[in-house]
Amino acid sequence: MVSSHRSLDTRSGLVLDTHDLGRHAGALREIHDTVEAPADLGIAVIGVPQGSPIALDLRLESAVEGVLVTGTAVVQLRGECVRCLVGISGELEVDVQELFTYPGSEATDEEASRLEGELIDLEPVLRDQVVLDLPFQPVCSEDCLGLCPECGADLNEDPEHSHEQEVDPRWAALRSFPAGADGTHEQQA
Repeated sequence: MVSSHRSLDTRSGLVLDTHDLGRHAGALREIHDTVEAPADLGIAVIGVPQGSPIALDLRLESAVEGVLVTGTAVVQLRGECVRCLVGISGELEVDVQELFTYPGSEATDEEASRLEGELIDLEPVLRDQVVLDLPFQPVCSEDCLGLCPECGADLNEDPEHSHEQEVDPRWAALRSFPAGADGTHEQQA
């Protein structure tokens, strides 16, 4: 993950200061905090509402190459069922594990996250993990019946809902063919 080279907002709860760790391998700090969710943390049908609480339970450990961040983040989810469009909500716990390398580090992985000065920007890491863990097609329940394709009625409220089948006038002439023994219309060769 490449950290964007934008100026970090130190007021964000997802920007962590590592000054107190120094560059001494083995120095450790634990973070148990609740911060506000950033905007656009999710996909079109489900995501984390902006400003909702994110519970962080993290360990920051100084290593030779940088600072290793491990732990969990618990986010609130809100979205809609892709079958019946009813609102759904819940909670998602994601694992966080990322090495943030020091500026000028000899670590050669171009995909590595980097510290910006003594600051860690946890937002891109959290964003990637949340989006990967979100259900691609969230449903209110596994047995959701969805909506009637003809009129949009909620089939969960009325499972016996049906419509009288009207025959497309272009196919109406087929009714004049005699039915075969199995009830289907025979084709003439």
